[in-house]
Amino acid sequence: GAVPLVQAYAGHQFGGFSPQLGDGRALLLGEVIDRNGQRRDIQLKGSGPTPFSRSGDGRAALGPVLREYLIGEAMHALGIPTTRALAAVMTGESVYRENPLPGAVLTRVAASHIRVGTFELFAARGDHAKVRRLADYVIERHYRELQGHSTPYLALLASVCDRQAALIAKWMHVGFIHGVMNTDNMAISGETIDYGPCAFMDHYDPATVFSSIDRSGRYAYANQPKIAQWNLARLAETLLPLIDTDNDDAIGRASEVVTAFPEQYERYWLKGMRAKLGLVSEEDTDIDIATGFLTALQGKKLDFTLAFRYLADAALGQEERIRALFGDALAYDLWSDHWRSRLSRESVAPLVRAQAMRRVNPAFIPRNHRVEGALSAAVERADYAPFERLLNILALPFDDQPEFAAFTQPAPE
Repeated sequence: GAVPLVQAYAGHQFGGFSPQLGDGRALLLGEVIDRNGQRRDIQLKGSGPTPFSRSGDGRAALGPVLREYLIGEAMHALGIPTTRALAAVMTGESVYRENPLPGAVLTRVAASHIRVGTFELFAARGDHAKVRRLADYVIERHYRELQGHSTPYLALLASVCDRQAALIAKWMHVGFIHGVMNTDNMAISGETIDYGPCAFMDHYDPATVFSSIDRSGRYAYANQPKIAQWNLARLAETLLPLIDTDNDDAIGRASEVVTAFPEQYERYWLKGMRAKLGLVSEEDTDIDIATGFLTALQGKKLDFTLAFRYLADAALGQEERIRALFGDALAYDLWSDHWRSRLSRESVAPLVRAQAMRRVNPAFIPRNHRVEGALSAAVERADYAPFERLLNILALPFDDQPEFAAFTQPAPE
């Protein structure tokens, strides 16, 4: 009884506006209510051509399907809101890119597939009635607490901003780089969506880019909070006629919400960084301790994930691994003096602190070389054992799993 459909949307792609985009290889089968009473979209990705495929075939190759499956599940295990993969299925057909590749279809589950670009589609056409219908639907589906609000559309903008601030902070805490933060890749629900050229950072470098087409570094790791705010400003523009009939007043009220985004983001970021550093109370100088540690990592080009993981050992007085990571540990020693002074002002048992730090600082992330190795084995040799092993390891990212210690390490030079 389902009526499958493809969704239309617009989008700012690398800053340039495309008024007509849409699902070029995705098909929304329908919606289901999960056992928690939450509505979910069930979508096929790679199932064939759609009206928005342009000159493409609408198909998907096995490699990208398995990548989205793997990264999405890793993100979920890390506690980051994300679309999920329900299944990856071989089609038995070849997909033709540079070379023939095995075809596959991903079944994706999402809170919804409504994007900032969905709002942009109707706003660009001047169809404010449909923008209103869409906004009302989003409030009903994702932000029910806003029903009956005196200014529901301004409140909707504020709520979306808040969810995105929390989401991007979580990305930054684990070194995740989305790669293509176009407005059509930002979900109104606050979930991470569309795992294309994404990756997790190895050595800490704020300028890291993981998209071959992002030559200017627009979507670099450090730029993600700024780009989120830029995208939210585009959402705000679509809602102006709904916020106030006086355009100047609407701009002023919406601008106030979007301008507050950096402060919202920093609040979420600093809360997460306190947890990563083992701080349970709040002091004004905590931001200096957090940025100081990142500066020490950047100066040495040290592994982001391992440095925070080893810091949990240091909280117990076991500094061998983190000092070895730094090599010349002068930068660490200078920083750790301030950190230890800060810890001393809290009455927390070292073991309790270290255990809490291990619950937020993962030992395992989808290292690029491990992901590529697993995908190559599956695509080139039909050997799924490396993929299954990696998937199982990443399902428990905060556990030590000593038998898989090699998977905690970055790629060799």
